[in-house]
Amino acid sequence: MRFRPREAFSPSPGYQLLPMRFRRLPWDPEKAFVSSMAGDWLLMGMEDLQRFVSHELPAHSPLLADLQARHLAVAETSRSSFAPLLSQYRSRKSYLVGGPALHIFVVSLRCHHTCSYCQVSRQQTTATEFDMAGTHARQAVERLFEWPSQELTIEFQGGEPLLNFEQVKAITTLIVERNRSAKRSLRFVLASTLHDLTEAQLDFLEEHRFKLSTSLDGPEWLHNANRPRPGRDSYARTIQGIDLGRRRLGEDAVSALTTLTKRSLEVPEAIIDEYRKLGLHSISLRPLSPYGFATKSAPRTGYTTEDYLVFYKRAFEHLMAVNRGGYPMDETYASLLLSQLLSPFGHGYVDLRSPSGAGLGAIIYDYDGRVYPSDEARMLAAMGDRSFCLGDVSQPVSTWLSSPAMTTLLDAGVTEALPTCSDCAYVPLCGADPIEHYARQGDPMGHRPSSDFCKRNMGLLDFLLERYEKADRDTKRLMEAWATPKGEMEEAQDAAA
Repeated sequence: MRFRPREAFSPSPGYQLLPMRFRRLPWDPEKAFVSSMAGDWLLMGMEDLQRFVSHELPAHSPLLADLQARHLAVAETSRSSFAPLLSQYRSRKSYLVGGPALHIFVVSLRCHHTCSYCQVSRQQTTATEFDMAGTHARQAVERLFEWPSQELTIEFQGGEPLLNFEQVKAITTLIVERNRSAKRSLRFVLASTLHDLTEAQLDFLEEHRFKLSTSLDGPEWLHNANRPRPGRDSYARTIQGIDLGRRRLGEDAVSALTTLTKRSLEVPEAIIDEYRKLGLHSISLRPLSPYGFATKSAPRTGYTTEDYLVFYKRAFEHLMAVNRGGYPMDETYASLLLSQLLSPFGHGYVDLRSPSGAGLGAIIYDYDGRVYPSDEARMLAAMGDRSFCLGDVSQPVSTWLSSPAMTTLLDAGVTEALPTCSDCAYVPLCGADPIEHYARQGDPMGHRPSSDFCKRNMGLLDFLLERYEKADRDTKRLMEAWATPKGEMEEAQDAAA
């Protein structure tokens, strides 16, 4: 719920209220989470909240001073301004400056795997017609440099991009050559199973300082069940690829993420312990998405948001125990949410942006030359629905930005203006994600009270906020460290240990 007092922007005796929203704490209904429009927040008793909005707090009240510091009130309005609030708001939305920084090139749909939860339309390894052609690749690079962002992350995906590695090399080389005059900051990422990684490929990846991202669903029995391939050796090949990539590119150059199926929810400790065994210091506990083959296998592999939250809480407690035991490891989504809660800066994660990060934070160049505002939009297109296709690589960026798809995304992509979201106390920390709502509910605005996206994010924010407020000093330090650069995380972990 939010307050919009009549005097919100006009002088009144004592102090002036600034825009705010509040949420009763699920674990303590006598208290509320109160947030400003810029994402500052405070936990306060409901009686104090009522006194505050009724202008009954005395001028010397420490609580009023705290509310002013968090941009929830202004005292002495004749000598105050909204500049601090606006400055904080600009910091929170700073990711909007410069346009998309993440550019994904889908160089092939071919893949060795037959994963039941696959989000894209994978193709046989011999189906080379599903590889990106040179013409499309060159045009995509032209479009890449039309965007103003000075920091560009170029990620190669598939299918399996190693099956069309020559195109990875060609695109990378062309970008590097173009950048001699453009002088952007470049970061290259290869998202791959790593199963067929060769020394010759690593020579090129090392030369251009690539980072590698792979999938690891947990211990061998679970990974092989989730990600089958001929030979039933998916896990062994993945571990071999991780070891090879680390040896050549460095320990920190290879990251992994897990996709959770119904059987995964039974063993959070085993999944986390597998990552620890392999020396990985970050894990992404990613739920299934409503795209591709995952929709067909949902009765067998799917689960409810409530089940996911039960799993997540159990996994979180095990992660805390692992950290207290001397091994630093964070969960990436918790780190993002905690950075929203505990930091004044916006991290720019596409799914938690408002306005929507689709098209404004990321661009996907598909193998066939079509262009999408997010990977999820590409997945919908693979299912036969091109509602969010921006255009193709032969067109200038200005054409994509004026497309019907982009209009839809902008209309449904401002969380602060969406029904229900506009009154939610967590809205400064959250995002709209219109493509997920379209995929699940058939409407990019979505029905938020029944939205899995909203249930998941509100459930996680409630949990993390409660866990932080009730935590002992060492656990609190660890959670604060998850919201900060990794070096600080390791210092906090040492203190907790």
